[in-house]
Amino acid sequence: MSATMHDVARLAGVSVKTVSNVVNGYAYLRPATKSRVEAAIAELGYQVNVSARNLRQGRTGMIGLAVPELSQPYFAELADLVIQAGEECGVTVLIEQTGAQRDRELEVLHGNRRRMTDGLIFSPLALGEEDRAEFTVGYPLVLLGERIFRGPTDHVTMANAEAAYAATTYLIGLGRRRIAVVGAHPGETVGSAALRTAGYERALAEAGLPLDPALVVPGDPWHRATGARVVEDLLASGTAIDAVFALNDALALGALRALSARGVRVPQDVAVIGFDDVDDARYSTPSLSSVAPGRREIARTAVELLVARIADPSPVRPFVEVVSAFTLVERESTRQA
Repeated sequence: MSATMHDVARLAGVSVKTVSNVVNGYAYLRPATKSRVEAAIAELGYQVNVSARNLRQGRTGMIGLAVPELSQPYFAELADLVIQAGEECGVTVLIEQTGAQRDRELEVLHGNRRRMTDGLIFSPLALGEEDRAEFTVGYPLVLLGERIFRGPTDHVTMANAEAAYAATTYLIGLGRRRIAVVGAHPGETVGSAALRTAGYERALAEAGLPLDPALVVPGDPWHRATGARVVEDLLASGTAIDAVFALNDALALGALRALSARGVRVPQDVAVIGFDDVDDARYSTPSLSSVAPGRREIARTAVELLVARIADPSPVRPFVEVVSAFTLVERESTRQA
């Protein structure tokens, strides 16, 4: 028979309530009492019935993470970090893919699967500012990304414009003057592409360099094939470039392939920098310089905010917005010997 809380209480000579307080991390316990209970737990091999505890608290012990696509290295690595952070906080993470489709994102927010989880970490792409009312939901929600700002929920994001400004300024500092930005979304006013392109434009303006529309290269989706195709087209057009700032690493990796196929030397002829610092960036040839947007911090902060909301769902607590710190990682694709 498995040991029970009553068995632990008898062996330790304390009440069942005291054992419960120890198990649940109650702070105000005498050290001697806590040690006696922990010794009894170890001797009896007592294990907490997590399912029963969650049932009593009206919780499932699970949270959701909804992302556009796990085939994108950034989201795959983010999901891994969220799972790790969830384990540290004592929750299980259920992963959902939306494909960046509006109907699927709405289903994630309002569908029956939300009954399976105590809260949701959500990175939308199809929904935007005009859908703000959709994010007022009856469960704890933490938003990721750049589609919605200033509520109505906790939000963890990255310094997109500032990081893009830093990446472009870095290329200018290397003496590059014909810098192509790859992956732009013309007409977009919110989202990663708009913010990163704005950072690029600001860096050019502050350096006194003209903004050449031919160097603002549209590209969607942000996949390797897109990066290869648009850079191949750019080179075929005869447009002079001496650097590429790709708005994510997948585009940058595709760009490296297109440049290599054309016999363009990287970084001697064209320097290349990406954004996200995914694991593949370390192993490309040449290795890829990139902006590390603070992915681990984003994952940990999102989980901790959500767990705190689950524990205290009071609407009195103000919603918070956290912006992760970024780092510019220099590798072979920009660093000349």
